[in-house]
Amino acid sequence: MANRKGQRRRFGTVRQLASGRWQARYRDPLSGETKSAPHTFDTKTDALVWLTTIEAEIIRGTYQAPDAGKVAFGPYADDWLKHRRLEDRTRERSEGVIRLHIKPTFGAGAIAAITTPRVRVWRTGLLEAGVGEPTVVKAYQLLRAILNTAVDDELIRHNPCRIKGADRYDVPERPILTVAEVYAVADAMPARYRLLVLLSAFTTLRFGELASLRRRDLDLTRCVVLVRRTQSELQNGKLADKAPKSAAGVRPVAFPAELVPDVIHHLEHFAGAGQDGHLFQGPRGGLLRRSNFRDDWTAARIKAGVSDDVHFHDLRHTGNTLASSAGASTRELMTRMGHSTTRAALIYQHMTSDRDQHIAGKLGEMIRQARKDKPSGT
Repeated sequence: MANRKGQRRRFGTVRQLASGRWQARYRDPLSGETKSAPHTFDTKTDALVWLTTIEAEIIRGTYQAPDAGKVAFGPYADDWLKHRRLEDRTRERSEGVIRLHIKPTFGAGAIAAITTPRVRVWRTGLLEAGVGEPTVVKAYQLLRAILNTAVDDELIRHNPCRIKGADRYDVPERPILTVAEVYAVADAMPARYRLLVLLSAFTTLRFGELASLRRRDLDLTRCVVLVRRTQSELQNGKLADKAPKSAAGVRPVAFPAELVPDVIHHLEHFAGAGQDGHLFQGPRGGLLRRSNFRDDWTAARIKAGVSDDVHFHDLRHTGNTLASSAGASTRELMTRMGHSTTRAALIYQHMTSDRDQHIAGKLGEMIRQARKDKPSGT
């Protein structure tokens, strides 16, 4: 039988068990419950030293209950994601990465069982299995974020995600089209999508922002398109139309006056009815989706003789590069692309400045130079 006469001290108690080993117990300052050391000790002195260590951690504010890390990682990760404020598409991607690439390794185990060596082996295994580096980086970032919260919740003392460089990767340089190539692809597209290509290149709007544009978002007098919302497409096919993630995403962007005839032609033949009608529609008059546009883009790119490595999103990169060559500053480029964190009111003031009109004018000069032998709108 155990010796029930525990020897009390200023903090905690120790007692000798029937086995001859020593047990240390103390009152948990977080829960108020009596806790036992996770293991017994060979000597009374060892038990007292362990209690002294726990007492010091409590005084320093670094104490964590010995069983805190026994919380299962899988349910904790689910709860973590549930309480995050995320856009639908971002939530969907994050859930997929956690389910496919994190839980198979860590889901059934305890949070405290996740160590830096295990994280390193897990990450290497994903790469060797052929998982794309961007996805592996995303998985690592998510695991680190979840475990950062576990540290905040005092379930673990340190985050084991400490692999240098694992949270980033070198993005390969994307192709840049010339103005002539932009028009070659635009001219090869079905007529209803021709302006979509031109506006993407010369305003750097994202596909989702273009898909959300209404007639009332165009100001042909000032040659400005106003971005108020963006459309995202979930894996189940559902479309979500909502305000951009940040104030910087709501912005007016000037486009070259040389595009006005193209805009007018498009409004007359392809845009939805009424001021709230969508500027761009699907082939049957429904909402524009990537799925009902992708094949046309591929066919036009091939017909125009443009590299098969060029994606629609590269038009945005192209427009940014062209605007830079037109004299736009870093600040102006960030604002045109919706990357600034400045409040929306300041963005509106900035984007209606003469500098933005100057940028659009320079883009127009590039268009005229590339199209000097072709009438506008052909």
